[in-house]
Amino acid sequence: MKASVLALGLDPACVDLGEAPQLAPDVVRAFIDSQLERVRSLGYGVRTCLVASGEAAEATVARHLREGRFDCVLFGAGLRAPEHLLLFEKLLNLVHAQAPGAKLCFNSTPSDSAEAVQRWV
Repeated sequence: MKASVLALGLDPACVDLGEAPQLAPDVVRAFIDSQLERVRSLGYGVRTCLVASGEAAEATVARHLREGRFDCVLFGAGLRAPEHLLLFEKLLNLVHAQAPGAKLCFNSTPSDSAEAVQRWV
């Protein structure tokens, strides 16, 4: 295995997809899963951590960080949307505090997750 990756993102079941009604949460989740499988196929160990936008997100991410050691943390693009800025900052600082040796990377869509990881590990 090349490196261990924690893939953080918003749970599609908790996201307002009103502007794209053709994208049901299960369709979005399947696409995310397929793209993370692509990262795995490149030899990386990937743990997925999808969160709701509420306060439980920090506890969920903290639990994942306690349960494993990660060489890289991938932040999904949805977390960086303006309406999720505070959550993004909280999670970024949490990762910085609990996994200080992990490289951080950011995708622009699930389809470039592998490239984001490869830039840093």
